[in-house]
Amino acid sequence: MTATAELMSPMHAAGTSTELQLATFWLGDLLLGIDIRCIRGINRVGTLTLVPEAPAMVAGVVNLRGDVVTVVDLRTILNLDRAEITPRTRLLIVQSESESIGLLVDRVADVVTVSTNNAEPMPANLSDVASRYFNQVYRVGADLLVTLNVAATLDVADH
Repeated sequence: MTATAELMSPMHAAGTSTELQLATFWLGDLLLGIDIRCIRGINRVGTLTLVPEAPAMVAGVVNLRGDVVTVVDLRTILNLDRAEITPRTRLLIVQSESESIGLLVDRVADVVTVSTNNAEPMPANLSDVASRYFNQVYRVGADLLVTLNVAATLDVADH
């Protein structure tokens, strides 16, 4: 397992509590979080260049400080309506092996700290397909926060 993959899928020994800092963001009404150590940057979308014959989840590519970054529409992967670019839309930049990937999100929320001991069980009615994209559920105030399995998400985007 690569160091990046370890950060994206943290393993915890049974009975131990680990605090995680999660960068949180919204996709519609869904509050999601990613381990802050996986985030390389948060950027405005800028000008997207479409890629002919790219899979539906690839929204295009952008030039970020001289680097070409593939932009993945998380909404498409999670079977939601395609993302609409607004002034609040952001790219969460993550690393997948040697490539930077921009995850298109509706809006960025806060960085929150959660204890792994406070994880809620995943809903039983969640489909197997959808559940592979999520790791844990936490209560954050009045909201439910679902942690995104970035490795599984990027694996889908690679194929």
